[in-house]
Amino acid sequence: MPDHAPSHRRPRRGWLVAGAWVAFGVLALGSLGSGAVVASASTSAVAATASPTPTLGPISTEPVATRRPQPVSASGASIVRTCSVNDLATAAGLATFQGTVRQADTGEVLFDRSGDVYSRTASVMKILTSSAALAVLGPDYRVSTTVVAGSAPGTVVLVGGGDVTLSSGSSNIYNNTATMGDLATQVKAAWAANPANAGVPISTIVLDSSLFSGDNWQSSWDRIEQTEGSTAEVTALMVDGDRADPNADTSPRSADPVSRAGEAFKSSLGSVASGAQLVAGTALPGAITLGVVQSAPVSTMVQEAILRSDNTEAEMLARLTAIKLGDGSSFSSLQKAITSALHDNYGLDVSNLVIVDGSGLSNDDAVSADFLTTLFDKINARVGNLGVILDGLPVADQTGTLSYRFTGANSVVNGKVIAKTGSIDTANTLAGVVHAKDGTTLTFAFFSLNSTLDAGREALDSLTVGIYNCGNALSNN
Repeated sequence: MPDHAPSHRRPRRGWLVAGAWVAFGVLALGSLGSGAVVASASTSAVAATASPTPTLGPISTEPVATRRPQPVSASGASIVRTCSVNDLATAAGLATFQGTVRQADTGEVLFDRSGDVYSRTASVMKILTSSAALAVLGPDYRVSTTVVAGSAPGTVVLVGGGDVTLSSGSSNIYNNTATMGDLATQVKAAWAANPANAGVPISTIVLDSSLFSGDNWQSSWDRIEQTEGSTAEVTALMVDGDRADPNADTSPRSADPVSRAGEAFKSSLGSVASGAQLVAGTALPGAITLGVVQSAPVSTMVQEAILRSDNTEAEMLARLTAIKLGDGSSFSSLQKAITSALHDNYGLDVSNLVIVDGSGLSNDDAVSADFLTTLFDKINARVGNLGVILDGLPVADQTGTLSYRFTGANSVVNGKVIAKTGSIDTANTLAGVVHAKDGTTLTFAFFSLNSTLDAGREALDSLTVGIYNCGNALSNN
């Protein structure tokens, strides 16, 4: 029976028990890191026969690596810009080159070659003039041409309000114009309605062009622009932009736009003024109004001036802006008027701008590529009324002065480049917006100074195609 087992078996039982405790102790060492062995104090035989307590080996002194904290969020991938247009920017056709390209949404400059140098802009100046006019006059402003009663019997006064788009006939190259015919109809009705004029013809037509002051021709302009037909003298009274052919973009202009307007009005009056003489003069304050017509809104005229690069229309907008601001009505008033309009309404740094005209014909104008791209960022964002300009810019291979450019090998940008062109004897320029191949919107301004017309334009177009292909990967190298 188990209770009466032979005594010689007990030591073996004690050894087994002791072994079990030793095993337990080893496990305890592994799990608790302690050197003690737990045993029962009442089991003396077990204690007497237990194996020696094991000892730990040497403790390592190597430092334990610190676990680095995980980032809250992964950092964004950086843009690798390796697409170079340097070969295109150093093409011989560009002659002296200046240029800037920006990422339109961020304003980041991606490409720069002397972009901070102020130089002549050619017709890209019209972007500054139009931006100022839209801010100061507003897109809905219309220009009035008025006829009032003269101080002497048989006299009327034709008062020019600056509308160069006024049509001598039923229409001309401009859109939605006021006409001399409409004005004459009003005057004849008012003349006949006054009993004092019964049977009395209009014997004198006074031509009042006093709204604009100073020189009619900027001293730095070449008169060939007038005789070959791109530019008229700057007067507050004219018809058809003073074109010999009212429906032609380029048409010789006269030496006396005011008299040409007077003749058109006299002809429209017909028999009631068939013997009238034309004289220069001014209207008396408070004179009775006999008729008034209004131009298309400024928004329409801005887009015409940009799309067709109409110098005469641009000069009108510049003068009217200066008058509205109270800065004067001559060429010399434009520096203050346009710079203050651009600074006050768009927050632009205008400290280095030089503006002697509104059209960009002068070699004395000075604007930088960096300034232009900053302004085009705002145009692209439709700040204020600048969306009018964005919607009116020439489109590559489609409209306006870009309708015949970016053809052939460069037609890849058809419809993707919208920009203002500029060409004078000493400069070819191009500035605007590119909707690049990768979907990035870029603003750019390129000046090709002292280049020939054909070579300069071709090189500018090729460079523009280059930045279209590069997009946001455009490198400054």
